[in-house]
Amino acid sequence: MKVYKGHVLTCDEKNSTAKYLVEKKGIIAFVGDELPAEYSKALETGEAEMVDLDEKALIPPFVDSHIHFASYATFHAGLNVMDAKSNQEILELLRQFAADAKEKLLIGFGASPYSVAEGRMVTRAELDEACPDKPLFMVKYDGHACVVNTALLEKVRKKVEHLRGYHEDTGEMNQEAFFAISDYVTNSIPIFQLLKNMQKAVDDLAERGIAMIHTVSGVGFTGDLDVDLERWFADGLDNGIKLRVYMQTLDVKKAKKRKMTRIGGCFDAALDGCFGSADAAMIEPYEGTDNCGVLYYDDETVIDFCKKTNREGMQIQLHAIGDRAFDQATRAIKAALDDYPRKDHRHGVIHACLPTEEGLEICKNYGIVLPVQSAFINWKQEPEAHMAQMLGEARSLKMNPLADFQKAGIVMSGGSDGPCTEPDPIDWIHKACNHSVPEQALTVEEALKMCTYNGYYTSFDEKKAGSLELGKSADMVILSGNPYTTPKEELNQLKVEQLLLRGKPYEKVKKGAVPQVLRGLSRSLRSVGCP
Repeated sequence: MKVYKGHVLTCDEKNSTAKYLVEKKGIIAFVGDELPAEYSKALETGEAEMVDLDEKALIPPFVDSHIHFASYATFHAGLNVMDAKSNQEILELLRQFAADAKEKLLIGFGASPYSVAEGRMVTRAELDEACPDKPLFMVKYDGHACVVNTALLEKVRKKVEHLRGYHEDTGEMNQEAFFAISDYVTNSIPIFQLLKNMQKAVDDLAERGIAMIHTVSGVGFTGDLDVDLERWFADGLDNGIKLRVYMQTLDVKKAKKRKMTRIGGCFDAALDGCFGSADAAMIEPYEGTDNCGVLYYDDETVIDFCKKTNREGMQIQLHAIGDRAFDQATRAIKAALDDYPRKDHRHGVIHACLPTEEGLEICKNYGIVLPVQSAFINWKQEPEAHMAQMLGEARSLKMNPLADFQKAGIVMSGGSDGPCTEPDPIDWIHKACNHSVPEQALTVEEALKMCTYNGYYTSFDEKKAGSLELGKSADMVILSGNPYTTPKEELNQLKVEQLLLRGKPYEKVKKGAVPQVLRGLSRSLRSVGCP
């Protein structure tokens, strides 16, 4: 038994704070300002241990409510070039990486035209110079495009040359061409290596205080093997970390076959592209062009999918970046709920970067949740000056309106969209509270709840964890300071000092990847549905 004394931020319905929290056998036994006599006596007799937080704070664990977990694990085992200041630096990093790598196919991530001195994407010819012998898959920072070298192009040309987004001259691939190459690459990764990367990724997220992971899965493995692997991987974890798997498909039968309760995400469930490739679907054209982006599906297709999924009792999530896509997503979910009303569906629209008033009204009236990425605010990969140039000043100022979501009573949860941004909840909170459009900033209490309780709520897990309340699992994070009293400009200086799950310090994944997955498979076969 442990008695925590200090700043206890519960993130409950009233955002209550307390002076004491008692953990007993992995459960929260007490939260309040006056310690009951039984626990004072337990401290005196040595049955309980006092943990004095001093200036630190005890909060619920964080949730990454939108991450491409297998992709994040894979890309972070490869070459990350996000911090490169020029394409020349990218090429130097690549030369060293290629010289040291043992893999037959190389993966890089994070190339951007906006954060490098040249102001453009690295090209196929440049990649060929740095890496002529091995196939190279250099993914753009937004995860919706790539540049390939000639060695990889020769392997995939027949698969992609007829697809939208194919650009042989520069080697940049967007839209369907990018998805097809992603399928090829993911099927080239040895399964054992993927599982080892996933184990390391869990430990990395835990270091950031993340205990719940909402992963969107289904990126081209044969037979959707990655979906099954993530579910078995999740079921095989014994250290308290939870994964909730959303299958990225509009094929309801695929999800039903696996008895899954969550469906949607990006890739096959994406309604549009992204701003970085100017293919996010817009109502009005991008500034100075006649390009309105790409809407991957017509309304009839999306509405039919939502109706079928809603009637099956599943939870829906749809990727929508542009305002036209946001409208389509909200109208489709509304049509599904009008067709078959459900009081507690928690359907969601992911990203919601440029919402419309009509769509927000639907979200408010129909209880649609929004897994958002405050990391996109002041994002160096998409500088605000570039967004103003691309969208026009007035439209760019309407992006990521967090305060509008909050005022409308819409439940927002925080996420990374990893590997696009780092799974760093402290950064999410900092950016949400220091929004570049001041009137769209959240309070610290609102931002903290977005990154903790609301994530658990989004996946129907809030009854067991997500807030520090009596009877819930003693899943907690110790922060280096109290965010409620930290100047908002200094929130990014806070550090996660410890993650506690069921009252115990987080234990890194220790068992081999294969035994873990086999254990998870065995458990899955004995249970119904997915975690």
